[in-house]
Amino acid sequence: MNLTVKPVLTGKSVILRPFETADLPIIEQCLRDPEVLQLTGSEADFDRETLKTWYGTRHDQPDRLDLAVVDKATGTLVGEVVVNEYQSSDHSMNFRILIGEAGRNRGLGTEATRLLMDYLFRQTSLARLTLSVFDFNPRARHVYEKLGFQVSGVEEDDFEVDGRRVESILMVLTRERYLEQ
Repeated sequence: MNLTVKPVLTGKSVILRPFETADLPIIEQCLRDPEVLQLTGSEADFDRETLKTWYGTRHDQPDRLDLAVVDKATGTLVGEVVVNEYQSSDHSMNFRILIGEAGRNRGLGTEATRLLMDYLFRQTSLARLTLSVFDFNPRARHVYEKLGFQVSGVEEDDFEVDGRRVESILMVLTRERYLEQ
């Protein structure tokens, strides 16, 4: 899967575009957001130089697509969408999204996901998108199901939150299912 071209995708409320140097402070703030850390199972154990290098090289990655999610009304970066981990066996990629505090609860994540899916299934040869969502995040699972993803499995005891083990719900969306909607 060659994703050398990094598109700019425009919707009603969001713009997906390649990252710019000026985005660094805002994406850092998103990546340190306690809700983002919890819902993604991440840790804020990075420094500014690491982030600068990481986001500065996203344009050069032909096997993945990392795009900034920008609120069209304000021009402010509110998160990111990513497809990575290409699997040639089933022509699939993993999808993930994070939306920081400034972009939550306004449908921006849903629109960003839909824009990226539309691009991938109409402009590339990708056959499947996969993702995982923690069982304590029913809001995200609902959005994914609304967009056509279906549960394909459960990874038990995947992650520990507040001393308890949680499951990851594995979901998949095929090109055929997406285009039938």
